[in-house]
Amino acid sequence: MDRLSNTVRPYAWGSTTAIPDLLGTAPTGEPQAEMWMGAHPGAPSRVDRGTGEQPLSAVIEAAPEAELGEAAVRKFGPRLPFLLKILAAGAPLSLQVHPNLAQAKEGYAAEEARGVPLDAPHRNYKDANHKPELICALTPFDGLCGFRAPAESADTLAALEVDSLKPYVDLLHAHPEEAALREVLTAVLTADRAEMAGTVTAAAAAAERLGGAYAPYAGLAHHYPGDPGVIAAMLLNYVRLQPGEALFLGAGVPHAYLSGLGVEIMANSDNVLRCGLTPKHVDVPELLRVVRFEAGDPGVLRPEASSPDGEELYNTPIDEFRLSRHVLAEGAAPRTLPSATPQILLCTAGRVSVGEHTLAPGESAFVPAGESVQLSGTGTLFRATVVA
Repeated sequence: MDRLSNTVRPYAWGSTTAIPDLLGTAPTGEPQAEMWMGAHPGAPSRVDRGTGEQPLSAVIEAAPEAELGEAAVRKFGPRLPFLLKILAAGAPLSLQVHPNLAQAKEGYAAEEARGVPLDAPHRNYKDANHKPELICALTPFDGLCGFRAPAESADTLAALEVDSLKPYVDLLHAHPEEAALREVLTAVLTADRAEMAGTVTAAAAAAERLGGAYAPYAGLAHHYPGDPGVIAAMLLNYVRLQPGEALFLGAGVPHAYLSGLGVEIMANSDNVLRCGLTPKHVDVPELLRVVRFEAGDPGVLRPEASSPDGEELYNTPIDEFRLSRHVLAEGAAPRTLPSATPQILLCTAGRVSVGEHTLAPGESAFVPAGESVQLSGTGTLFRATVVA
């Protein structure tokens, strides 16, 4: 078992205080957006097995079956198939979707064939993998997830009383669900940018005046003035997660995180197609190919008891990751974790002993497949592994 040394990514949208507060360290004054735990090549965790720190990715590459187990290597290949993060949003992230596995493979192959450099700003597919993800709130956490019913979005837009929004209101009322959502999103993202900027400014002023349920959209416009994504966001479900609640984001589901601290886990991919709320490249035709134009409830997840020893599982329909939680009460008996698959253990409250290591909030450990681990102490520990 290895205590992990992890990298914090300083993206501009990150909170300056949330991760330092969790770790018990002094803020630097700079945004601290994500702390990565895993073997992603962009910022692999580091471990020290007596010869100095080395990337976890290199340790796994040197002996994949010993670290990941034969079953996981057979199913996912010789790599850790998930990335675990602590995410701290101090400002809204971009409105985005992720491709399914077939779309990712096709898109990656097409861009490779065209010779698009991997680091090109207009590149859509950085790899051939899909990127389902799960966000679990550690504090109240605000986000947007999936389309609302067209009639609800029409009512939202109509209440702003902005003349240039009326054609979108009419489209939302006039067509079946899929066609209505597709036509309006297409119209918003392909509109003349100067005209759309005026619409966003007028809509933001109305949202500020109305307040209440409209306040999040006024906030988006404050961070991204004139951005078409502000109007696109009004087509989506607004969600506030309470600590312990989670959202699963499958392929094609438009979403954006707005504010809060959470534990995020995802398949090991960088594939993102942006819809707005960003100065980065927006490939509208490719985006429209990937988006699922389906309205529905965002489906807030709550942890469910999955074993007699108190493990609580966030149930998701994919195998690349499995996230569960252990809440250890003072004086509780030690718990023994299953050992067949590789796992990353993350403490988010209290102090939890995992084998020979004691983890404080924000600290984590990697446990190779086949290694038995006992949990004890008082606190909350998240367990990330795979279904192999």
